[in-house]
Amino acid sequence: MTTPESNTRSRPRDEVSDELHRATDAAPQQLALLHARLADAADEQGLLDVAYRIIDTPVGPLLLAATERGLVRVAFEREGFDAVLAHLAERVSPRVLRAPSRLDDVARQLEEYFAGQRRAFDVRLDHALSSGFRALVQQHLPHIPYGHTESYKQVAAVLGNPGAVRAVGTACATNPLPVVVPCHRVLRTDGSLGGYIGGLEAKTALLQLEQAA
Repeated sequence: MTTPESNTRSRPRDEVSDELHRATDAAPQQLALLHARLADAADEQGLLDVAYRIIDTPVGPLLLAATERGLVRVAFEREGFDAVLAHLAERVSPRVLRAPSRLDDVARQLEEYFAGQRRAFDVRLDHALSSGFRALVQQHLPHIPYGHTESYKQVAAVLGNPGAVRAVGTACATNPLPVVVPCHRVLRTDGSLGGYIGGLEAKTALLQLEQAA
């Protein structure tokens, strides 16, 4: 009598190993398909408030998150993606799900930007994570031309509050939409970099990218 076990033992070891590898490889693909279907269904039924995806860029992985109103968060890996998602669940909505398709256009524009083919972003923004003077600063930042910089002092003056230099620095340091909302274009009065949510190496890389274009 032949049992399944004896069949397995009688087959070449390489053949059994190949089948095990195929089964193991198929599982993540099936899970990914299931996840995508669930995300699409949740979106269609209005159960998805915050969609996110992670993309690779020359300044490291970036987490992108969007509500129905627009892009609400861009995060560097050094911020801790789990912490960022937890903050979104607390501040925006607990209905957060990885749903890449909602962010296809943002991802494409970022790819074009890093390739030197785009100088301005054309995406809807959700400023739900900013308020008060910080929001005013962050809404001014896209008006700083590509390849140019302003000082914290200049930004404060433009916004009619020349004494708020430190507050401008704080607004840039807490910008929830770096790269797309270009806080990297704001420097200290002496021309030094100042701080940056993505780290000084990333800030330098972004400035060099724009200056080389």
